[in-house]
Amino acid sequence: MIERKLFQDTFSALHASEKSIQEVLAMSEEKKNTAARFRRPRRALLTAAAVMASLCVCAGAANAGNEAALIAARHNKKYVSREDFLAAIDRIIGGLERKNKIISDEEKRVIAYHEAGHATVSWILENASPLIKVTIIPRGKSLGAAWYLPEERQITTREQMMDELAAMLGGRVSEQINFGEVSTGALNDLERATKMAYAMVAYYGMSEKVGTISYYDSTGQSDMALTKPYSELTAQQIDAEAKNTIAEAYAMAAEVLRSHADGLKELAELLLEREVVFTEDVERIFGKRKKDILRERKEAEQKALAERKAASGDAEEAAGKKEVAPAESRKDEEKISGTAASAVSDGKSSAETPEV
Repeated sequence: MIERKLFQDTFSALHASEKSIQEVLAMSEEKKNTAARFRRPRRALLTAAAVMASLCVCAGAANAGNEAALIAARHNKKYVSREDFLAAIDRIIGGLERKNKIISDEEKRVIAYHEAGHATVSWILENASPLIKVTIIPRGKSLGAAWYLPEERQITTREQMMDELAAMLGGRVSEQINFGEVSTGALNDLERATKMAYAMVAYYGMSEKVGTISYYDSTGQSDMALTKPYSELTAQQIDAEAKNTIAEAYAMAAEVLRSHADGLKELAELLLEREVVFTEDVERIFGKRKKDILRERKEAEQKALAERKAASGDAEEAAGKKEVAPAESRKDEEKISGTAASAVSDGKSSAETPEV
């Protein structure tokens, strides 16, 4: 294929990444005398670490930090950037870059449109995993790769799984639309999509025809059974429903790519030019994701509500102070008037007293 997907554990990995990066830089100062080049403010360094935290879990935080520092040193950089972390993770997981790999211009164009198809579908569909990076640089056995940051969730709905399926098939659909033929580059995509479709039908009960039945065996004893736990007719229904599920996801991907054909072409041409494209580039082409817009809108509404509550609280407090002030002034007036009346009374009594 042409795609790798990594799981995320952002919150726990962030601390580990921060610690490992500091240790790596200290070690570099002792052994390689290169840490002086990476004197970057702690906040900026942790920003890059936070972005890459979930990916560093798979690559190993210490290995990723060390490799990123070495890559930055090779390019005479003054600090470790996000691109250095991504290059380090590419090297650790995907292997060394195959610079001597001979790829014709036609094949490179197919790969670029394939990866652009994945990136476009995953960016447009609300429930697909957001893209971090897409590249057409060959590493290991892959001719290109798309990196995603899956959301942390414990359960997955059918709608979410369909969006993920459509994103998996986005590369094959892009080849079909733009070149009128398909290639072997979608092998890994089709393998993963087929397994997910069968799981939706036979394990998760997400098929109306097969019904809410699960043939999943958590004990593992079915592996030793000589017969399937369902009839031949049910097996045919499972096959048909899995095929229909994949066809539905294929149609979803085709609709997205046809409606965003200009953006797909711009992204593919940018890949051909730069070979590596990041989130910012995709956002510039297609705009912000729907889920991000909804989240920002919700955060803005919550912030406005909090400000209104704070303002109303300040107003009530000010009104309370105003009520207290007139009450105190009335008491002072009564006290003054009472003193004046007493003085007048004393004056009258002294005037009425005859002189001796």
